[in-house]
Amino acid sequence: MDAHWLVPEWPAPPNVRAVCTTREGGVSQGRYESLNLGDHVGDLAAHVAENRRRLAQAIGARPIFLQQVHGTGLVALDAEPGIVGHGTPADACTATAVGMACTIMVADCLPVLFTDESGQRVAAAHAGWRGLAGGVLEAAARCFAAEPKAGPGHGASKVMAWLGPCIGPGAFEVGPEVKAAFEAHASEAAHCFQPAPAPGKWLADLPALARQRLRAAGVESVHGNDGSDGWCTVANPSRFFSHRRDGVSGRFAALVWKV
Repeated sequence: MDAHWLVPEWPAPPNVRAVCTTREGGVSQGRYESLNLGDHVGDLAAHVAENRRRLAQAIGARPIFLQQVHGTGLVALDAEPGIVGHGTPADACTATAVGMACTIMVADCLPVLFTDESGQRVAAAHAGWRGLAGGVLEAAARCFAAEPKAGPGHGASKVMAWLGPCIGPGAFEVGPEVKAAFEAHASEAAHCFQPAPAPGKWLADLPALARQRLRAAGVESVHGNDGSDGWCTVANPSRFFSHRRDGVSGRFAALVWKV
């Protein structure tokens, strides 16, 4: 895999692999330079196809690209082979089959990858503020509930999550309706908002909100994005695409799969 890509540091079992791409490693030009994986952002179709081919070759698995709609729907990629695939409208996906990569594209929203200690299932979720407030992470975590127990006396296999790069808490300015949506679910969400310079606006800490929701869903093992500047898509233009920063932007992706 490209040395510029991010390999999650999390205690995943050895049969589970994950990666988060950056802007490096593709053929796209201009504002899409270079590894744009989004086929809906105005880039040349041939460039996107080549970028996706390179990604699949690099990971030795089949990435499945959803039509992300900022909702909470989850699809099982291997439930109906040939039916669920590229372009399926959903914002989370799961798989138990080897070589099928749960793939989430982003350019400011938060990608979240999941697996558990047993390594029988993987999942991924697209957490923009709407999906996060609506419960997309809880939907992804729930798909592990029916997994077999880890062994006698060990209880259910422990679920873990990895948070990828997203718009950081110093850049994510939102209106009061966003703050209210999270506080309606849990009052402690208020701690994840700070007053913005603009009157009536707030700076939202998306990774902190995600960690809060994951903990409430019983996912205690959470890794990756801690809200620091190195993870911010807006603050790192040479490394990450950012829709909020650039207006028209490519997409990078976070993927998790079984081998």
